[in-house]
Amino acid sequence: MSDKIPLLVLHGISQAHQAQIGAHFELIYAPTPALRAAAVQAEGARIRAVMTIGAIGLTAQEIAAMPQLELVCALGAGYEAIALDAARARGIVVATGAGTNDDCVADHAFGLLIGVMRNIRPLDRLCREGGWRDHIPHPPNVSGKRIGILGLGTIGHKIAKRAAGFDMAIGYHNRRPKPEVAHLYFDSLAGLAQWCDILVVATPGGAATRHLVNASVLDALGPQGFLVNIARGSVVDTEALAAALRDGRIAGAGLDVYESEPKRPDVLMGLDNLLITPHVAGWSPEATQASVNRFIENARGHFEGRGVVSPV
Repeated sequence: MSDKIPLLVLHGISQAHQAQIGAHFELIYAPTPALRAAAVQAEGARIRAVMTIGAIGLTAQEIAAMPQLELVCALGAGYEAIALDAARARGIVVATGAGTNDDCVADHAFGLLIGVMRNIRPLDRLCREGGWRDHIPHPPNVSGKRIGILGLGTIGHKIAKRAAGFDMAIGYHNRRPKPEVAHLYFDSLAGLAQWCDILVVATPGGAATRHLVNASVLDALGPQGFLVNIARGSVVDTEALAAALRDGRIAGAGLDVYESEPKRPDVLMGLDNLLITPHVAGWSPEATQASVNRFIENARGHFEGRGVVSPV
């Protein structure tokens, strides 16, 4: 048996990253539900650390089955499905990869924003079908518009930085204002939606933010407004969004996340004013490597007594 600290990994990582992590820890690799259940049952008594992601988390029951567990790390910034109360009740440290993929997510957000506002996907199809520009509506400018950011955290700040490069007016809604930033603060999401041309969702997921973007918020955004979501699918009411897109009550939407994932959101299919990607905004070779490096920094920091780099 290895004298390395036993680490349970609950999501898929490359062989290269398995080798990198395995140089420091005894890797118990369980990236599927069946392997996960088997690993918790067979190895739970000796596992001291868990690596997961926000969407699949770690349950209170699983925590209870690991009496030696000291550390839970989410590879990305989200941690909504980790049973935080159960971990804290046991004194288990919870850390994230916050800051490791912010640039990648913000880049992708602007790709969706530009793509949906400038009708890139329908125009690509038009060209492939032999069409030309003479009899189509002109897509609007991106530069100079008003962007509203729901959730001005680390990713929200990166989105705002890119928006400034497009000469956009920047507003945001958080639970409370951030006095250190000059952006316009709105104390209600509806107020922000009414003011902005593009509403970008960058808030954490979980029960507290479920369906924050609902029919009334979409109506406040209005028929010239666009929605971009690179946060969590649960923040946007899918049925309300489908109706708003279908009825022209908003102009368009760019989504990297959706409530039904990994299954496609059937109610949104067939809509030309939608641009959608499969939850890859935070994925790039650079971002993934940075997140694995951060996990190792967090884990080694904890077990060597320095503390984690990015605690919850």
